[in-house]
Amino acid sequence: MDPSRISLRPFNLSDVDDFLLWSSDDRVTRYLRWDTITSREEALAYLEKVAIPQPWRRSICLDDRSIGYISIKPESGDDRCRAHIGYAVAAEYWGQGMATLALKMTVSKVFDEIPDLVRLHALVELENKASQRVLEKVGFVKEGLLRKYGFCKGEIRDMFVYSFLSTDKLL
Repeated sequence: MDPSRISLRPFNLSDVDDFLLWSSDDRVTRYLRWDTITSREEALAYLEKVAIPQPWRRSICLDDRSIGYISIKPESGDDRCRAHIGYAVAAEYWGQGMATLALKMTVSKVFDEIPDLVRLHALVELENKASQRVLEKVGFVKEGLLRKYGFCKGEIRDMFVYSFLSTDKLL
């Protein structure tokens, strides 16, 4: 895959059909906190009320068509030095380096774009080996296991916490 074909940009309402293609796939949303999108109307409402208003949620695009998302959610107040990162990519692009490239693109600029940010962290379920590999390929450090930490799809689950500091080097 030619990396120049991949870009990150804010979501637009015109992304609704491409967004619906991957957000309606249970395989893609399995580890996400939001439920699988089931209709065009629901996809449009999600883009309008959730994705577009969030200051740092980007569409991962292949030739300017949405194939996934990456999101940075900074903490506030005294905790503004850290932010949570999350991402997903359409199943048809798994194993092709899309998530790794999008994560590298994000990490390379987010510390300059968000004042006071020092630490990014990601929470990954034990079973999600692919996401663990993506984080490790970028240079995130596995810090430990958080037992019964995250609620997702009706269950409280164990999660690994990964971090990347502003002083770390991208791999």
